[in-house]
Formats: sequence, C-alpha cells, structure tokens
Amino acid sequence: MKRFLVLSPVVLFAQACASPQESAELPRQAQAGVCNADNLQSHVGHKASAASGETLLRLSGARTLRWGPPRSAMTMDYRADRLTVAYDDDYTIVRISCG
Repeated sequence: MKRFLVLSPVVLFAQACASPQESAELPRQAQAGVCNADNLQSHVGHKASAASGETLLRLSGARTLRWGPPRSAMTMDYRADRLTVAYDDDYTIVRISCG
C-alpha cells in the first residue's frame, strides 16, 4: 500500500506533463548556426570554389563549412552547425549535407 502512495504523485506528475494541451506544436523558430541543406541541392553539379563555399555556407545558416575532397576519409561525428560539401576530381559538387 505504501508503494502505491509513493508512486501516486509521480504518476500524476507524468500524466500532467503529457496532457494534450501541453503537447500542442508551437511554431519553430530558426536557430542561429543550425545547418539546413534542403534548399541547397540545386547547387549539386556546380563547381566547388571559395566563392561557392561562401555562398553555400551563408544560405545554409551553418557556422562552419567542411569540404569533402574525393577519396578522403571524414569523421562521422554529427555537428548541427556544420555544412559538408563533397566534390569530385573535377571540383564538381557531388553532395551537400549537414553534419
């Protein structure tokens, strides 16, 4: 019986936190420095250059740019503030992603 009395406030608190009124979606604000590569995919096929990197970085909202040269190993750590642009031997952009 004591167990029920001890757990009772915890259960009530958990139910209050999960109420439908509380979980309504709020409008999301863009976070400064968070990468978004969705609108950059039209740049795949363009030439990689310092100018294109600067433009892609600005459009993505990311804080840092990582170039991915051909046949290069890259870390798999995910950083929400980083834009990764991979290119081939001819400096043609082949992939644009965040992380």
